[in-house]
Amino acid sequence: MAGALAAGSLPALSTPADNFYQDSLVIDGLCFGKDWGEAVFVGLKAANYSGIIESLDRQDLKTAIDALLTWRRRVEEHPDQLILALNANDFVLAKESGRTAVLMNFQDGTMLDADVDNVEALHSLGMRCFQLTYNARNLLGDGCLERTNAGLSDFGVAVVARMNQVGVLVDLSHCGPQTTLDGIAFSEKPVAITHTMCAAIREHPRAKSDQAMRACAEKGGVIGICALGYFVGPDPGGQTTIEHYADHIEHAVSVAGHEHVALSTDFPPQGISPWATKESWYEPRLKVFKPSYEVRWPPWIEALDSADRFRNLLVVLRRRGWRDQDLRKLLGENWLRLFSQTIG
Repeated sequence: MAGALAAGSLPALSTPADNFYQDSLVIDGLCFGKDWGEAVFVGLKAANYSGIIESLDRQDLKTAIDALLTWRRRVEEHPDQLILALNANDFVLAKESGRTAVLMNFQDGTMLDADVDNVEALHSLGMRCFQLTYNARNLLGDGCLERTNAGLSDFGVAVVARMNQVGVLVDLSHCGPQTTLDGIAFSEKPVAITHTMCAAIREHPRAKSDQAMRACAEKGGVIGICALGYFVGPDPGGQTTIEHYADHIEHAVSVAGHEHVALSTDFPPQGISPWATKESWYEPRLKVFKPSYEVRWPPWIEALDSADRFRNLLVVLRRRGWRDQDLRKLLGENWLRLFSQTIG
């Protein structure tokens, strides 16, 4: 593991490197806007995001439908800034036109209301990705915080088949270990682990084993490495730095290959610190997540908590010898390839 580098010691990018980043396709594999006000749109532009996978409310079917309709209206109201991502080419179009493509995703299968046909119904409204489970068990399988590790149910297998059929990307980020492996095995198409980290570096319920990452890659899938501080290391805001984030990326690459690792944040494009407080962010999560989740405050890594996060990451990875072609894959090309193979 590389030695920690204090966020303040990161040098400014040279002009050629900054041009490289601006010219690259940049996709955040799991993002959500905080109230979707002006700060979010400014953050998207400053971060040079050509695309995001956006997390929508999903408690039940009605909530999911309302969330999809809200997003369709938001895109219609901001045609100069947003594109509704229904296929891979929408991300290319977004890059060419200086906009951000938004791929609508749910982080649980509960909104299906036990009906596999709702996969197609939600797809018709614009859903293009969803996570089979969140942290707890649902009708599809076991989440990562369940005491048991039962894997996909028969209903879960049927849902995966329908997702493959209609063109919805299978996401396994919060799934338990066996549900993750089953999701990969039963899917006929490549799958995503949109936002995770490496269990070999950081033992945590949300981390994925080398076995899972290798299986995902062998199926043609993509693993997004999450930039949330207490996922990357036990001491965000302190000893955990952008170097540790780079360590997770490089370990995933050593297991899965450069073609199968990408980036995600799990927070808004402008970062967490501009809007979150201990009362609004930390304390509610203590009530929702089990102690094994090890929620910490502050949850961010300073060098990743601004729109310059991936520019800062380029500095670190270039210092470690990364080639431009591999940086482009990491920044967005791997996500684009996966979308073309799954949602069309």
